Amino acid sequence: MYLNCKTYFSLRYGTIATKDLVAAAAQMGITSLALTNINMTADVWTFVQACHEKNIKPIIGLECRNGQAFKYILLARSMEGWFHINRFLSTHLQEETPFPDQAPFLPDTFVIYAWGSRSLQQLAAHELVGIRPREVNKLFRTDTLAYRQKLVVLQPVTFQDAGHYELHRVLRAVDQNLLISQLPAHTTAGPDECWIPPAALLEHYEQYPHIVRNTLQVMEACELHFDFRTHRNKKYFLGSAAADRDRLRELACQGMAYRYGTDNAEAKMRIEKELQIIEQQDFNAYFLVTHNIIEYALHKGYFYVGRGSGANSIIAYCLRITDVDPIALNLYFERFLNPYRSSPPDFDIDFSWRDRDDVIRHVFATHGIDYTALLGTVATFQENAIIRELGKVYGLPKKEIDRILDNPFDIKLEEDSVQRQILRFSQQMTTAGKAFPNHLSIHAGGILISEAPIHQYCATHLPPKGFCTAQLDMHQAAAIGLHKFDILSQRGLGHIRDSLDLIKANRGVDIDIHAIREFTADPNVRQQLRTVNTIGCFYIESPAMRQLLQKLECDDYLTLVAASSIIRPGVAQSGMMRQYVEHFRNPGKVTYLHPIIQKVLQETFGIMVYQEDVIKVIHEYADMDLADADILRRSMAGKYRGPDAFLQLQEQFFSNCRRLGRPEEVSRELWRQIASFTSFSFSKAHSATYAVESYQSLFLKTYFPAEFMVAVINNFGGFYNRELYFRELQKTGVTLHPPCINNSRYPTHIQGMDVYTGFIHVEGLEEGWIRKALAEREQYGPYTGLEDFTERMQPPPEQLDILIRAGAFHFSGHTKKELLWKSSLLLKSKDAGAEHALSLFREPPPDYQLPRLAYHDHEDAFDEIALLGFPLCSPFDVLQHDQSSYLPVKELHRHVGQTVRALGYLVCTKHIRTTQGAPMCFGTFLDRDGAFLDTVHFPESFRQYPLQKSGFYILEGRVAEEYGVITLEISYMRKIGYFEDKNFSTGQKAVYL
Repeated sequence: MYLNCKTYFSLRYGTIATKDLVAAAAQMGITSLALTNINMTADVWTFVQACHEKNIKPIIGLECRNGQAFKYILLARSMEGWFHINRFLSTHLQEETPFPDQAPFLPDTFVIYAWGSRSLQQLAAHELVGIRPREVNKLFRTDTLAYRQKLVVLQPVTFQDAGHYELHRVLRAVDQNLLISQLPAHTTAGPDECWIPPAALLEHYEQYPHIVRNTLQVMEACELHFDFRTHRNKKYFLGSAAADRDRLRELACQGMAYRYGTDNAEAKMRIEKELQIIEQQDFNAYFLVTHNIIEYALHKGYFYVGRGSGANSIIAYCLRITDVDPIALNLYFERFLNPYRSSPPDFDIDFSWRDRDDVIRHVFATHGIDYTALLGTVATFQENAIIRELGKVYGLPKKEIDRILDNPFDIKLEEDSVQRQILRFSQQMTTAGKAFPNHLSIHAGGILISEAPIHQYCATHLPPKGFCTAQLDMHQAAAIGLHKFDILSQRGLGHIRDSLDLIKANRGVDIDIHAIREFTADPNVRQQLRTVNTIGCFYIESPAMRQLLQKLECDDYLTLVAASSIIRPGVAQSGMMRQYVEHFRNPGKVTYLHPIIQKVLQETFGIMVYQEDVIKVIHEYADMDLADADILRRSMAGKYRGPDAFLQLQEQFFSNCRRLGRPEEVSRELWRQIASFTSFSFSKAHSATYAVESYQSLFLKTYFPAEFMVAVINNFGGFYNRELYFRELQKTGVTLHPPCINNSRYPTHIQGMDVYTGFIHVEGLEEGWIRKALAEREQYGPYTGLEDFTERMQPPPEQLDILIRAGAFHFSGHTKKELLWKSSLLLKSKDAGAEHALSLFREPPPDYQLPRLAYHDHEDAFDEIALLGFPLCSPFDVLQHDQSSYLPVKELHRHVGQTVRALGYLVCTKHIRTTQGAPMCFGTFLDRDGAFLDTVHFPESFRQYPLQKSGFYILEGRVAEEYGVITLEISYMRKIGYFEDKNFSTGQKAVYL
């Protein structure tokens, strides 16, 4: 009899969590229940699963509304009916058309209208009218027996109780951006739209038992048959299992010749083993779909990186899905595919942000729009956002809202009724970790490719990106057997992709960027890695990573793979990173916790570095099977949400250890290390993939440094701000020019050994207007000077002023002051609104007699600081300060343990807290030679001398050294300005910060 139940997936309307709805129904003895969210299908399969667990018959449907106006309820009689409901809703959402007043005929569905909205005589066979309890008294003039097959009980369930009714009203105010006092009554549910126990509900209809009987018959007619154990991804890529099997074998053999040659016995053996398991698990199509994506990318010249556990597979390596050689790394194949794994292997394919959308278009075109959709998600209200939204609903000023956020447990807040209400509603929306859904969104990169039409499972909508997106999140999709393909975007790949294009254009060189074996063996690349010349290179450019590489004396692939994993928070925060470095530097002094640990962790010196290490330890040391190991792995990766699974595994681990007679203290230390990995660890294959991308970047930086750094700049950098990348670019020997109206493009451009700063970096310059000026240059030729430019472009005065100050007319031979003087006179004589026209006969520009204007070298630098954010020359060349007394970085190693003074230009900072909670900081500076100076600011020093914004700092402290890494432990620090030593007319020192 509950045909219109809503959860909080009726966004900003319902207040009940999906599982709570089902649990409440089960507690009241309800045996059949319908879920009909408003224009939404996002939690249907969670609802169905929960009903099965509680022995409740699930009925699924939809409440259709145009804005605030209720239209009708649709109920699916079967899976076919559900398909038609989803397709109907999807058309409405994608075309943004209103629902018609009368629902169209949808096969195998019921339609329920509100009482009074449709004539009973005109109802079709599948159409019904719902009677609410409060509407029963309106039936006295109606011959209900004549329409007994058309009337049903309709008790909407929108919120739990009266307390949650107020939360519902608040959500409606949030949705409409109104004060609660302004909320129109017709936009909210009635106060009676909550649970009424079955017995009490039946009392309302005791004079109309035929309405109750018909309601039960309608519910009986709705029968949903759905097997959650069925795989629903595209079953065959080539139309049959045999064709898929043969094609995958063919591709594997071709790939083996590319990767290993034709006579590698080990590769052949492993390929056969994997092909057999892939066939047994019915995953041939999954590989072929992924290979088709890779084939398209290679055809288009798109750079990509294949990540995920699939990198454990030699088939993935041979199909060029990944560039990680599993034989060379002895990767754990069972981590990728084993008899316990029910879901397909995990491939994450990263593309440049410029290429990703085209790859997605290809996937939709290949598999069909009816069978393909982006994976959706529902963004939730975050705790602070909830309080801000509720504060606005109650009309609180920003200061009061901030006060609640800053002091949520302040007893004084309880004395204010409004603030008390806000805190109460906030707690209701976050109880037991349940985050209220807020709005539809898109998964970061998941794509669903289904054997059946996507609308068999859910509705789709059309976000601004233009690709149909499923009203399913990844957990629900996986629960029904739809496993995503990940087509991701990574800005770091843009560096590599654009580098290849620039190298081709500037040097005429084509590079096989997937020739990883050559890169890892190249002595020059190894030298770059050894000297940590890695700025701009993916994953290995941060101060922490550069220091780690120095400590490990890293110059080879395997060490870099390990470094890529131990830098992760799980390993680093547990102290295992430091321990790994000590063991790596002193392998003869390593003491293993147990002989079994020596056996399984000798490669990593007794330290668990990878997820595979954890699996090996619990399997070998605690005699736990691989099924439990896989659960633990998924838990570590944040992908497993089973109840108390981690605690159960912990109990089993210690129980097995006691049974096997393992030393208690060893077992506890091992579990401490295992637990520290949760959600932060990498698989070895994942680390290897990161290392491959690092090597690709490093190869380009080694042999084509200028083009590589231009590509980094044009992709908006990486770990550091763009100034550092310009500094790194200058080290390559290029001539760096300011933006030039005749040579620059919108992005930064390299031509031979000349680099022209792009107009994209100029603050205040309007993109649309400067692109028109560049198009004018392209069509009609370079500008001969300022006069020609103003004649052809009729520039707005403020835009021309910016161009002159940025140095765009440097080629004219005039100083900026002369150009600014001329520009004001030129613009006065022009009609600013005139259309572009090229005169047949040009009048010579007026010959203005310009005054003699003083000019100082530093003026260009300060214009660049104002417009670009930094000077194109070295900032140390601009600094008016005696720099001779400071120790350069290259001399610090001679003064370990001594206190020295250095002068540094701030690059970046990293703020952390000590184990006692005290704030401290790490700093990275440049010295005059462009060398990096790493500083440590312990709590007391940091409190006395806090780091401010970027600029120059006098740094005094003790030189410390650890495994070859030099740092300066700051005891005194002072920020100085560019004119620190400048004498003005007063004759006194002036300091400008």
